[in-house]
Amino acid sequence: MRTNIVLDDALTQEAFLLTGVRTKRELVHMALEELVRRYRKRDLTELAGKIRLRDDFDHKAMRRTRHGSARHGSG
Repeated sequence: MRTNIVLDDALTQEAFLLTGVRTKRELVHMALEELVRRYRKRDLTELAGKIRLRDDFDHKAMRRTRHGSARHGSG
């Protein structure tokens, strides 16, 4: 996908120094790969203390349901 963007000069120069890449295209590609990698790596432990479950939520029942459906799935 072709696009035109305006990059912060100071941030771009620092990124060039840190990464050793030579082109802005490489730099943006590397940044996008890192962003995707970080977001894919997220897990629910990051949410600890930030969400509140219903008082009647039964995580053990949920686990039994998930494992049961995995055993009886197609395959």
